[in-house]
Amino acid sequence: MTAPSELRVSKDRRLLAVTFPGEPPFEFTAELLRVLSPSAEVQGHSPEQRVTVPGKKDVAIARIEPVGNYAVRIVFDDFHDSGIFTWSYFMTLGREKDERWQSYLDELAAKGLSRERR
Repeated sequence: MTAPSELRVSKDRRLLAVTFPGEPPFEFTAELLRVLSPSAEVQGHSPEQRVTVPGKKDVAIARIEPVGNYAVRIVFDDFHDSGIFTWSYFMTLGREKDERWQSYLDELAAKGLSRERR
């Protein structure tokens, strides 16, 4: 997987644009990245263990740290920092963003959870 040519965090720290060579940029909200973090804390160790994370509407990106030549660690302002976002995960997430976001919203509704912090 080719590395992105650019990672750009917005001034308000709530949007990350990831550009791969020859592709239009993928734009991800910090909320989407936080609730779909590839960390074991969110994804679990099997599909049955996956967690629906509520209350992250206002989360922001505190910083981004490189991990080798294949990924970055995103540190969020709620102190979540265990997700390693590989280039291939960004590509998959970019291509499936709308479907994954809708699934997340459906899960919140089904569980009586909210995007708002309580």
